[in-house]
Amino acid sequence: MSAYPQQLSLGVSLKDDATFENFYAPADSPNAQVVAAIQAQLTPNAEPFIYVWGGSGVGLTHLLQASCHQAEEAGLAVQYLPLRELVGFAPEALLDGLENLDLICIDSLDAVAGKGDWELALFTLYNALRDTGGRLLLAAEQGPRELPLALADLRSRLQWGLVFQVQGLNDADKQRALRQRASRRGLTLNEEVASYIIQRSPRDMNQLFCYLNRLDDASLSEQRKLTIPFVKKILGL
Repeated sequence: MSAYPQQLSLGVSLKDDATFENFYAPADSPNAQVVAAIQAQLTPNAEPFIYVWGGSGVGLTHLLQASCHQAEEAGLAVQYLPLRELVGFAPEALLDGLENLDLICIDSLDAVAGKGDWELALFTLYNALRDTGGRLLLAAEQGPRELPLALADLRSRLQWGLVFQVQGLNDADKQRALRQRASRRGLTLNEEVASYIIQRSPRDMNQLFCYLNRLDDASLSEQRKLTIPFVKKILGL
């Protein structure tokens, strides 16, 4: 497949730590199947169209960006499009020609649901990708049947391939995920401190990881271990 001549200059960047290794999905969890399917999407004979959905904070953006990193490491042409940030652009300016890429990852699809120009442009992209053999990974907060779409043909296209609901973590798994992320950053976060953070913070994983970033910076700056008094001081919990 010929690569798209130039990545779009949209000021959109990928987070360095958005990797599959950093996504907490134990082998016996429903999310492990989702991760495996996305990781395999670019292999021969794999399903080219994957749609993932779930509530805020379950890690949809993380999974899409991890897939982009994986594709880039393999030397493939890829584009990440967070539609919530790009909805003000003309869709044809963003989507035309993308069928020549190896992988397109479209985030926050629900942001353009009901917008006729966007729906038609996405429908056209689906058809073009079927002809070129490109791969498409989409994410939204609702499943394809529940999205408030005006174009019935687009709804049909969204159900062409694999559809997965990404499950949120319970408090015990959130604690394990936080400790795993801390360990990968070289931080020691024991169960007692992790539990303290979980019980006194918003349950959103994005916010929890933001807290971890702050603790990492403060721990390095002050050369302090992560203790409950130190966490309370830095985060105000």
